[in-house]
Amino acid sequence: MADETVAIVGGGILGLAVAEHLSRHGARVTLLEKEAGWAAHQTGHNSGVVHAGPYYAPGSLKARMCTAGNRSMIAFAREHGIPHAVPGKLIVATDQRQLSRLEALAARAQANGVPSRLISGEEAREYEPAVAAVRALRVETTGIVDYPAVSRTLARLAADRGAILLNDARVEGIEHTGGGVRVTHSRGEVQSDILINCAGLQADRIASLAGLRPEVRIVPFRGEYYELVPERRELVRGLVYPVPDPELPFLGVHLTRMIDGTVHAGPNAVLALAREGYSWSRFDLHDTVDALSYPGFLRMARRNVRTGYDEIVRSFSKRRFARDLAVLVPAIGPEDIVRAGAGVRAQALRRDGSLADDFVIQSAPGQVHVLNAPSPAATSSLEIAAHIAAQAGFGARATR
Repeated sequence: MADETVAIVGGGILGLAVAEHLSRHGARVTLLEKEAGWAAHQTGHNSGVVHAGPYYAPGSLKARMCTAGNRSMIAFAREHGIPHAVPGKLIVATDQRQLSRLEALAARAQANGVPSRLISGEEAREYEPAVAAVRALRVETTGIVDYPAVSRTLARLAADRGAILLNDARVEGIEHTGGGVRVTHSRGEVQSDILINCAGLQADRIASLAGLRPEVRIVPFRGEYYELVPERRELVRGLVYPVPDPELPFLGVHLTRMIDGTVHAGPNAVLALAREGYSWSRFDLHDTVDALSYPGFLRMARRNVRTGYDEIVRSFSKRRFARDLAVLVPAIGPEDIVRAGAGVRAQALRRDGSLADDFVIQSAPGQVHVLNAPSPAATSSLEIAAHIAAQAGFGARATR
């Protein structure tokens, strides 16, 4: 299959990883990205964390690909001189009521093969002196990396092997032909044997355009960040996370020291009023109606009314945001944080209102559609690319 042609939609880290992987194995690749640059949306707005995998159900795609991706992403960064570090992470129980959840998380981490251990509050403060902890899970292999730089490197490697990478190429139509798939875009058309959809926030719409009935709907949630002012960055040395509440869909606000030394705080999670809506002022009527009219969103919203209200309050209240951060690091006050941008997560929902908890990759003859690839997709991107290549018929999953 080395001579087969492949059209990839989406120039985030996952689409570029697939392009690099397939071009390395001899495929003729054309990648279409509607934006002028790479990693313009989820990849370019995430927190830069190389996750280790303690959260995910043992045996799930997320669990398997995250633990492997943690190793392969750090190795890739090291090989190509991409800025990265492995400071480790603390998942912090701030009161006795969280201890049973922390212990369950520790057991899951062990089941996933994640190097980690439960430590006392005193030990936690040896890593993070300003943290409030009665106990913590120390995750040794959590790292940080410059994902836009990873994406640019993948693009360069793919192009060096002959892949055609097109920016400003918005997909307008997908037609099945006797010989494969014809993709019409704003710069022309591509005829290919195989279509691979890595379109992120637009993935379900690309799948529909290709004649597939997506099993999930993308609903965009914006995550807003603050960062610590420079003179208070010493409050956080690495990564500090709360114990996740299994009843809630997101991890909660946390603190991350980035590659450049800044300390990001957040994110919250509010419904975005556009699929690429990075602020409240960005509104798209079609996207908003699409989300609000979907039965899955309405069912999910009814189950999370109080949580949704709290997230909106936190969006507009710096004092509330700081108060929630102070649960982890009591020394943080409103004067210690400033706004630092936002990202939009492509949250996949099912019609029953449940969040797609694992990666969702839906296939049809000559097509592979990545319909749900939230965190830890960036961490796992090199592994997911190999998995997708195998699904597309390019043989057994190759190791890097």
